[in-house]
Amino acid sequence: MDIQGMAAIVTGGASGLGAATAEMLAARGARVTIFDLNAGLGEAKAKEIGGLYRPVNVTDEEAVQNAIAEAEGLHGKARILVNCAGIGPPAKVLNREGAPLPLSEFAKIININLIGTFNVLSKFAARLADADALNADGERGVIVNTASVAAFDGQIGQPAYAASKGGVVAMALPIAREFARIGIRVNTIAPGIFWTPLLATLPKEAQDSLGKQVPFPSRLGQPREYAHMVEAIVTNPMLNAEVIRLDGAIRMAPK
Repeated sequence: MDIQGMAAIVTGGASGLGAATAEMLAARGARVTIFDLNAGLGEAKAKEIGGLYRPVNVTDEEAVQNAIAEAEGLHGKARILVNCAGIGPPAKVLNREGAPLPLSEFAKIININLIGTFNVLSKFAARLADADALNADGERGVIVNTASVAAFDGQIGQPAYAASKGGVVAMALPIAREFARIGIRVNTIAPGIFWTPLLATLPKEAQDSLGKQVPFPSRLGQPREYAHMVEAIVTNPMLNAEVIRLDGAIRMAPK
């Protein structure tokens, strides 16, 4: 798919991986709408790239549906969706006193990372299913979801996060198979240790230590490198139902 002139939606697009993706898409000529709950960052990023910002909770069906319709009214029917919205606070199943993790905390991470991803992609696909095809292959659009290497190498303290990202990985193939009939591709990126606003708060020594865990290149991944992978997925029509580890060959230790 040629990105030029396409309408695109990026969830979690106010910062980190999502912001870099929104920047890349806009630079390639897409009309970008950012869905994010951080209004200050979201509005600033949208202004910077000449796009739109809408405050959207990805777990809210009505809010997502309305925001997609609003974006369509201004930018045209969205053909590209990149799901970057997510959270990942660490928490063990049993704390130091032996008390179990409150179910509400586990459910919150699943709800945002997995159910929120499904919520947005399902509403996106519903509006796109009857659109004109873009090319002779019958392609109508592309969805890129964000998992994590934690889906495969979950560490101690990541049961909820690993489960949520494992779900994102597992649903890629069945959804891609279903959407084949309507010409929408579905792929997933599983990043390793990437520089994010959260990691930016750590001392430089701590950042360097994390980066050295990566075999090659021995550093933190940069958000623009995630965005480059999104670009490759969008523009390569044979990439479908894939889960791509973007991790410098790291395999996470137990802790």
